[in-house]
Amino acid sequence: MPNIFTYAPLHLDRKKASAAPKVASAAAQVHGGGRLGRINAAIGLRITLIVGTMWCAYLFTALALISAPSAFSSGNSLIIVAWIAQTFLQLVLLPIIIVGQNIQAAAADARSQATYDDAVAVLEEAKQIQAHLEVQDAAIQRILEHLTSARP
Repeated sequence: MPNIFTYAPLHLDRKKASAAPKVASAAAQVHGGGRLGRINAAIGLRITLIVGTMWCAYLFTALALISAPSAFSSGNSLIIVAWIAQTFLQLVLLPIIIVGQNIQAAAADARSQATYDDAVAVLEEAKQIQAHLEVQDAAIQRILEHLTSARP
């Protein structure tokens, strides 16, 4: 009796050729893989790493507070509101938001890596199960051949 099941690995070949996505591949998708794209990505990443720190937020706070006395002493509510909204909030919140996004991105990267590692482990388990099933199929085939040949 012939084996009626043939295992066809669907994802295994693609999986062997790839790894977990990295920042470099994402940067190449956004800016292109050429020299100019790499330069733009490097500059953008460097500036983001500098501006996206609490030290930069403290520096921007100090910078914004330099103009605070002038804005408040004007007594003009439009100037005061403009200083709060345009100078203080925008200047100070920008690096703080980037810090928060960096923390969220790091957590997302950790989750993605864990999911990737889990998928690799599941794939390896499935390969082990497939190997086990092949051994069982061979044993069942031998039993069937033995029973068929033992018939009167």
